[in-house]
Amino acid sequence: MAEKLDYATGVFTVERHIRGKWVCTKCETLVQAPVPAHVIDKGIPTTGLLAQVLVAKYQDHLPLYRQEHIFGRAGLAIPRSTLASWVGQCGVQLQPLVDALKAVMLKSPVLHADETPVAMLKPGNRKTHRAYIWTYCTTSYDALKGWCSTSPRGAAGSMSGASWAWTPKQAMTGGTASSCATTSQATRPASSWA
Repeated sequence: MAEKLDYATGVFTVERHIRGKWVCTKCETLVQAPVPAHVIDKGIPTTGLLAQVLVAKYQDHLPLYRQEHIFGRAGLAIPRSTLASWVGQCGVQLQPLVDALKAVMLKSPVLHADETPVAMLKPGNRKTHRAYIWTYCTTSYDALKGWCSTSPRGAAGSMSGASWAWTPKQAMTGGTASSCATTSQATRPASSWA
C-alpha cells in the first residue's frame, strides 16, 4: 500500500434550498417553509465562502483584488466591491464575539500590546499618512493562550480577532473607541465607532 498527498484547489458549488409551499383547500391560506438563517440575509455566499474570504484576507494576507482575480480564474466574476461588502457585513455579525473576547482579555492580569505603524491612504487626495494598529494579547499562561502567538518574542500580531480601533490608554481603562482616522478601519466597522 502506498499513500500520496494531493491538493485539490478550491471547488465552487451551488447549494439549492427548495422551500415547499402548501395551500389549505378550505381557507386558501398559503404556507411556506421558513428561510434558513444566513450570515448575510438574501445574499448568495454560504458560510464556507465567507470563511474562505475572511481567512484569505486576514490570516493569509491576501488582498481582495487578488481574491477577485483568483475567483475570476475559477470562472466566477465576484467584484472586489462585493467582497468588501461581505467582509464588512461579517465584521458586523462578528462584533459580539469581538466584544466578548475584549471583555475577557481586559480581565487578564497581564496584557501585551503591539503598536504597528501602517501607511493609510487618505480618501480623496491619493496620499498616505502614518496610521497605527494596536493589537493586544494575553500571556501564554492565560486561559486564552490559544489566541496568542507562541513565538519567543510574544508577538501579538497573530491575534486577528483581538484588534480594536482603540488607543492603548482607552483599552486599559475600558474607555470607548475613538473615531480617529489614524486607527485601523479594517478591524471595526465605521458605523460602530463612537
